[in-house]
Amino acid sequence: MIDEVHISNVALIRDATFEPSSHLTVITGETGSGKTALLNALRLLIGDRAESSLVREGEEELRVEGRFFGPDSPEDGDIVVRRMGVRGRSRVTLNGSMASVKQLTEGIGQSVDLCGQHEHQRLLKPANQRELFDLWGTQDIDEPLQAYQAALAHANECAQEVARLQELEAADDVALDRARFTIDQIDAVGPTEGEYEALLEEMPRYEHAETLMMQASFAQQTLAGSDGVMDQLDQVRMALDKIVKLDSTLSDTAAQVSDAYYTLEEAARMLSSYRDSIEFSPEELEAKQERLSALQGLMRGFGPRMEDVFSKREQAYTKLHEYSARDELIAQARAQYDQAEHTLAACAEALAQARSRVFPRFAEAVNAQIKRLEMGTATLSGVFETLPREKWSNWGSQSFEFTFSPGEGLRAQPLTAIASGGELSRVMLALKVVLGDVDAGETLVFDEIDAGVGGQTAVALAHVLADLARTHQVIVVTHLAQVAVMGDVHYVVTKTDEANPETHVERIEGSAKEQEIARMLSGEMTDVSLEHAREMISAVTND
Repeated sequence: MIDEVHISNVALIRDATFEPSSHLTVITGETGSGKTALLNALRLLIGDRAESSLVREGEEELRVEGRFFGPDSPEDGDIVVRRMGVRGRSRVTLNGSMASVKQLTEGIGQSVDLCGQHEHQRLLKPANQRELFDLWGTQDIDEPLQAYQAALAHANECAQEVARLQELEAADDVALDRARFTIDQIDAVGPTEGEYEALLEEMPRYEHAETLMMQASFAQQTLAGSDGVMDQLDQVRMALDKIVKLDSTLSDTAAQVSDAYYTLEEAARMLSSYRDSIEFSPEELEAKQERLSALQGLMRGFGPRMEDVFSKREQAYTKLHEYSARDELIAQARAQYDQAEHTLAACAEALAQARSRVFPRFAEAVNAQIKRLEMGTATLSGVFETLPREKWSNWGSQSFEFTFSPGEGLRAQPLTAIASGGELSRVMLALKVVLGDVDAGETLVFDEIDAGVGGQTAVALAHVLADLARTHQVIVVTHLAQVAVMGDVHYVVTKTDEANPETHVERIEGSAKEQEIARMLSGEMTDVSLEHAREMISAVTND
């Protein structure tokens, strides 16, 4: 949602601030006053291409700043700054950091839909039409869609497995010989899980056995040998026992020394046991070194880790096993694939039927809005076409596209074929009203939606826009007084008659709004048109 926009040096706009309502905002002004410049500023903020010709004559750079609020916006909103110099250099800043135009397009640009007469609109793309239709009918479509997508994923996996196994039939002798060689080389050494790591831990004891034995013996003798630490500590212990019998002050100290004695006694036993466990055997050391070298050789050939060695052997074994049993495995895989395709076909049919049940209700809702817009017997319909299996997508087994007939008996055509810009805009409006909350576009900007509209159609258009503004932020450039009076916020665009003209964008209300509505009604402000304007505004206010 657009919170506010500040515009500097865009076309005829020198400086302007635009703060639209969260519901319906109308923009009015005489033809040529500069409303297009305001819309161009909005386009820059959502990632449209910037042209140096947009820079106001005599200035070096244009600048457009905007604040947007969305579900994922920071507390202060998303702040966008777009700058363009006369030499064509464009800069984008998003929340104080450098950004790209693509980031704007894929981020904020997705929340703003510019529905102008010649704009590229999201709803003209069949892919978006499919997505929005499914969202509208999600209660009936979601479950069969998920079932279909799961079946499609499974069928594709089965197809990949069949293709993989069929490759075995073309396996050359070199690949098979390589697999046999891998197994022979690894099995000749016969590594076991954890063996290499255990050897690395053991090797220091074998390589330094003599040093370990000497140091353990020295430590044990120092503790428990004649006149060693324990003999001396035993004398200290006996002396303290005599003291405690006469004076208990040192009883805690005596207990500490006694504990230390028994701790050292246990350490001496451990050292003795450790010393006796060490066997210095040059033959065993050589055997351990040779084994470690053999394992490291496997790691160089099939590693770099032992896990890789075991994995390579498993892959080679699987390849040979599958090759020898390839006919049976391929038959099994094909049977699984056939069953998966059968299930997929059933899910595709169920999904197609669900959509065919939902679409008439959707079309009825849209056509009711089209009728409200006084478009005669024009109708929206949709075309489902069954696709060949190889073209089935995650969406389903059919293609789908909205079509439009401008009148009874006239051939329905894709929306892109609608020649009238105003007519297309009103169809878009009808769709937007029906899609309501499911449409990801939070802000809708309509330009020239009222082209060729007047009388009762103008009144209907105004009420439909007001309905849409209940679920969206709607900004509309209009020449119709019937639409303008519905706006929660009203901006008027004017242009000065100076040699170097300037466009002003001003928010109006009260008497200023009455005067603008009067001008729109009769082309000039008269007592009659002013009174009519007041009546229209009052009718909306009291509605």
